Amino acid sequence: MSNAYQLIWFRQDLRIHDHAALWHATQAGPCIAICILSPAQWRRHDDAAIKIDFYLRQLQTLEQQLNALNIPLIIKNIDLWKDIPDYFNALLQDIQIENIFANIELGVNELKRDKEVQAFFNSQKKEFHLFHDRTLFPIASIRNQSDSPYQVFGAFKKTCYQRLEHGLPQCYPSPSSQKKIQIDIAQSSTADIETLRSVYLTQIKDRHLTEWPVGESYALSLLDQFIKDHVTDYKTARDFPAQSGTSQLSTYLNIGIISIRQCIQALFRQQHGDFLIESEGQQTWLDELLWREFYQHILFDFPQVSKHQPFKASTQKITWNDDPSGLERWQQGQTGIPIVDAGMRQLLATGWMHNRVRMICAMFLSKNLLIDWRKGEQWFMQQLIDGDLAANNGGWQWCASTGTDAAPYFRIFNPISQSKKFDENGDYIRRWVPELAHLDAKTIHEPYAKNAIKHLDYPRPMVDLKISRAKAIEVFKTYL
Repeated sequence: MSNAYQLIWFRQDLRIHDHAALWHATQAGPCIAICILSPAQWRRHDDAAIKIDFYLRQLQTLEQQLNALNIPLIIKNIDLWKDIPDYFNALLQDIQIENIFANIELGVNELKRDKEVQAFFNSQKKEFHLFHDRTLFPIASIRNQSDSPYQVFGAFKKTCYQRLEHGLPQCYPSPSSQKKIQIDIAQSSTADIETLRSVYLTQIKDRHLTEWPVGESYALSLLDQFIKDHVTDYKTARDFPAQSGTSQLSTYLNIGIISIRQCIQALFRQQHGDFLIESEGQQTWLDELLWREFYQHILFDFPQVSKHQPFKASTQKITWNDDPSGLERWQQGQTGIPIVDAGMRQLLATGWMHNRVRMICAMFLSKNLLIDWRKGEQWFMQQLIDGDLAANNGGWQWCASTGTDAAPYFRIFNPISQSKKFDENGDYIRRWVPELAHLDAKTIHEPYAKNAIKHLDYPRPMVDLKISRAKAIEVFKTYL
């Protein structure tokens, strides 16, 4: 087809380097790019304001990168995904599109959207090419001997290791600049990103907004710095929330500023790209990447987890406490358990929470308070800058003992013990619960223990940890 263009559709993959769909599109011919913004859909998915603002900032950076490649970017507001096929139908009236290229997304709504778009383009005798880009291994390619998906992480990891021994997934080449093309299309009127950003900024303006720089260069430098300075000690340092022991890369992986392939290549750069593990820290971070992989595959193979259902069907019968006041106290960091309150306040202030503390807070809600894990999962998504459906759902169901490979129901973190072990001096608590900052390293974890302190501007614990633990075990053992 003469004067026809390849259309590359950006979604959760806002980069130009190591981008499967972009690379294949540029190899097929001159390209035009599109990004569709869907605020109503974002609200349905509980995407956090800070996450949307981060996405929009990166989109502006992507637009500049594409301009340097002479690839025009159409940015279009379409509130709901169900209306996207109609938009593409109108777009085809203005411009000759040969085929469309995109990377696969795995939630049930995303898959439904893409199925409808594919049906439309096929009706127009055009192909909708989808590529595996979010995971190291193609979805449905990691199977057990019965050709069924894994439900236990250890076995899944073992198979992944075997695949990696045959060679690490390689990054795609960077696209070359194309000849300049001009488009003047009524249907391609560019959305006003700054106006849209202002809507979300009003929701976060009263918070302390930790600066999250955008751009591939920054994200790659963060990756390189982590590999160079921190990965060796990652196994031990990652669990201490007062330290900078984690990679902080989840935010950049989530919207695709960097790729999972770039992470795995960086991890084995000193081994010249060979799958050779030389430190416990290196192996531990690899395992964390594979936990992310595992939950992405679970999301696809077991779509019920996209539909607010537990992985373990029997746990659907659990009677959770209907406690709006207790839920709000947990959300606002007013539980009277210092490590829990520190984590929840960090989340409110920055849109991020240390992973160890995420587990502590999630288990406290679902076990000690016996509040439905789905309410916690939703709250995290509404606050997290790195909110990812697969990882967030997988983590919550692990803590609530309702998910695949979940913690045994009788394994309930004692938040005080966790606090003393991983924040021994109380530095993390002091930062986020300043009303306790004057307390010594022993008292700060449990300020009302033995009534040692009677007057504090801080709530007393909302539950007795020992009693609530016993109650949770009694409830859960009925169903598990």
